[in-house]
Amino acid sequence: MGFFTADLCDEHSEKTEVLGPNFKSYGGSKKFRGTAITFKLDKNNKDLAKFLKENKGEGKVVVVDVEEKYYAVVGDNLMKFADDNHFEGLIVNGYVRDTVTTKEFQTGLLAKGTCPRKYIPVQDAQMNVALTIDGVTINEGDYIYVDPDGVVVSKESLV
Repeated sequence: MGFFTADLCDEHSEKTEVLGPNFKSYGGSKKFRGTAITFKLDKNNKDLAKFLKENKGEGKVVVVDVEEKYYAVVGDNLMKFADDNHFEGLIVNGYVRDTVTTKEFQTGLLAKGTCPRKYIPVQDAQMNVALTIDGVTINEGDYIYVDPDGVVVSKESLV
């Protein structure tokens, strides 16, 4: 993959925003890019699971906001769906679990941390909505670039 987030920020400083430093990698791929698909969840991942299972993900990065509520919304089952359908990566403003297994998939996975419990009562998600994470607004179709240095968001393609 021919990009480095540091170079993108240097070359396109007026077109890039950067998410905060608290994301950690829990997926197999440490470097990925794609256009954003946004999800706003209230702790339960039912709609996210259905989407990952039923849609093709080439060139797509799923950005999930659960406002850092302390429940896992991605684990090995959702990573299998994402990997089977070739999603580039998932970025979770919250927590994940099954991280020994999630690292075995080629799909990238970033989250704020881990939590062993999930939220059982079913709640509906909002999809294709603007999300504000770490002071950065991410819209459906924005461009996401991830490598070990961080997460860059741009309204237009930079590579």
